[in-house]
Amino acid sequence: MRPRGLAAAALGVAALAGCGTPGAASPPAAPPTAAVPAASPSAAWTPPPDPARTARPLGKPGRWRVTTYYTAVEKYHGGEPKAVRGCPRLHCKWGSTPLGSYPEDFLKIIRVEGSGRITEGPRAGRYLNWSSSTGWWLDTTPRDSGARPLRAWESAAADRDVLARGQRFTIAGCGRNGTGKTVPAPVCTLFQRATWTVTDVFRPGWGGEHHADLYLGEETGPGFTRSPQYTTLHGATLVVA
Repeated sequence: MRPRGLAAAALGVAALAGCGTPGAASPPAAPPTAAVPAASPSAAWTPPPDPARTARPLGKPGRWRVTTYYTAVEKYHGGEPKAVRGCPRLHCKWGSTPLGSYPEDFLKIIRVEGSGRITEGPRAGRYLNWSSSTGWWLDTTPRDSGARPLRAWESAAADRDVLARGQRFTIAGCGRNGTGKTVPAPVCTLFQRATWTVTDVFRPGWGGEHHADLYLGEETGPGFTRSPQYTTLHGATLVVA
């Protein structure tokens, strides 16, 4: 289950954050742009249909709040090293095995986002994960609460009363960002190109009737939370894929 802004809570396995193959997958490549036919007396070009009008909407159009989450990367964070104890493998709760020492800032982010890729020391390449229901553990891939690997620009979480697990959807309208401005076209296009699948549900009380959370993969550099992709879409429209 994915509570936004808190550590992900796993259903006896893993937190929604996870460990995956190193390196976040890139957003899908842009489709080739079709050339607009030249106007002629006998035929007028008709624009393609608007997906927001032709696809079946999920919930109320223009009412969704869409948030994002990601996997932290150790080398982009600093702070005093802090020792961590937990489980050396999946399917374990509240272990006491030493798991190594990591930068304090890195650990703070993992407690919010749920997972981080280790880049230093003997455990480099593995993932350090956190769940409020299982504690710390080492893994090989980011996972949702059902222990399924998270997939960048594909995996999503939502309230179970609105979007069931397995529901596929696309974003037909991005609405506005946190400052109340229209989401820039290049950013909106990134979200619209992707097809999202609900693989996780929010802990009761953390989701909301029109709230979806989208997994972006691993952070790509320092200050990732200031990048255009790490955003919140207010007043978005979701449609069935």
